[in-house]
Amino acid sequence: MEINHLTPAERRVWRAFPRGETVDFRTAGDGSAGGADGTGGADGTEGEGGTGGEGGAAWGPERTLRASVVKALLISGPQVEGEVPALRVCGARVTGPLDLTHAVIDTPVRLSHCHFTDPPEFYGAQLRRLSLRGSSLPALDLGSVRIEGVLQLSECRMRGRIQLAGAQIAGALFLARAELTTRDPTKAAIRLDGATVGEDIWAPGVRATGEIRLNGATVNGSVNLSDARLDPAEGLALDAQKATVEGDMLLKRARIRGWIGLRGARVTGRLDLSYVDLAKPGAAVLRANNATVGQLWLRKGPPVDGRISLRHTQIDVLFLEPEKVPGTVYLESLVYTSLIPNEPAARRLPLVERDGDGYVPYAYEQLTAAYRRNGDEDSARRVQLAKQRRHRTTLAWYGRAWGHVQDAAVGYGFRPLRACGWLLSLLVIGTVAFTVHRPRPLKPAEAPEFDPFFYTLDLLLPVISFGQEPAFAPDGAFQKLSYVLVLAGWILASTVIAGVTRVVNRQ
Repeated sequence: MEINHLTPAERRVWRAFPRGETVDFRTAGDGSAGGADGTGGADGTEGEGGTGGEGGAAWGPERTLRASVVKALLISGPQVEGEVPALRVCGARVTGPLDLTHAVIDTPVRLSHCHFTDPPEFYGAQLRRLSLRGSSLPALDLGSVRIEGVLQLSECRMRGRIQLAGAQIAGALFLARAELTTRDPTKAAIRLDGATVGEDIWAPGVRATGEIRLNGATVNGSVNLSDARLDPAEGLALDAQKATVEGDMLLKRARIRGWIGLRGARVTGRLDLSYVDLAKPGAAVLRANNATVGQLWLRKGPPVDGRISLRHTQIDVLFLEPEKVPGTVYLESLVYTSLIPNEPAARRLPLVERDGDGYVPYAYEQLTAAYRRNGDEDSARRVQLAKQRRHRTTLAWYGRAWGHVQDAAVGYGFRPLRACGWLLSLLVIGTVAFTVHRPRPLKPAEAPEFDPFFYTLDLLLPVISFGQEPAFAPDGAFQKLSYVLVLAGWILASTVIAGVTRVVNRQ
């Protein structure tokens, strides 16, 4: 392209390109143009102050660049010996389609705070570095792109989808405070399916009305969505099925009006949902089945409004405050090594009693194991007792009746002192009753001296005999009392044996 065919604005960019100089078209009405030297950014990138290109539709020819000129610069722009060429433009209006499909671009590209009339096409392109920070775009296609450095999209205003499926980004992906509003809010606002990011996805404060999709993506750093606002038209807000995050996944203080899908995902570090406002009434808001998570933090902030599903998930540290637990959870085959903070069993039991699958014995066993690892044996017994009571509701009427007897007598073996209390009470009743009314001896000449205390013990203890019970025979109401004491003794002995057997088998 001949320089004579360029507009004054394009000529400025053409002349600056060989030396990598910045051309800043912004005016006082756009805000500060600071950061032209490429330093001082809060997120570790170049500092570029001022507003974005949202009002760029009204910009005149003095700050307008044709997309064909930008393409010509990037493909075959002029070079100066001893200088490093780069495209660095701020505050321009780029008109026409910028089609760089499968292009190989050896120079850094920065088109920050610009306004694009047409969606740029970078599908399959190879770039050293790309920054569109603060720009306004109809959409952006970066599918299968390869970027040697970082991809900077912070503070962008997107009116269509960002396509990054299959992209390979050696550095970080920045989306801090970006606003992603798709034309069709039922579809993804940004697609990173199968993408590979060498460092972090840094997107605190991002706003999206469509889905953020990370299916099968690999992030070698962390994913930061703290303070995000995700409000999709359909139910899915963040879809990261089978994604791999080697660092943390942070959603602190995020406001999400949809559900998070993490089925089969692996988060090596912390999945942090502290202070999150997560709501999708009547639906599952967190679906992390078959996932592997280093730490899951669900703490502070309003209670979760919806259902949580953690079936077949493995978690090393579960940091869960009881106040955050929703009305329905799914915990079948959930495995966690540590549960913090160490709350009393009464505050933890709703976690397993609200299981949408009904009675799930494994959930009680996991909670019991967590208490035992903390050395809290009393809370572990309380959980086991609650398990037996919940199991009782699944039995036939006769099983429930026998369960009530075991519960009242010895607390299913977890309250053995109850049996002592029952025995002492019955022993006092029998001793007093048979002191007042001594039973007649069956063989007066051979009968031992009557002792009401040991006579009552003979009735209560089904195995031990003191020789009192076979030698005397009460009558009337006292005969019926003796039957009650014998029956009570057998029941207490059976429940104690059943409880002891259950404890021994568990250990």
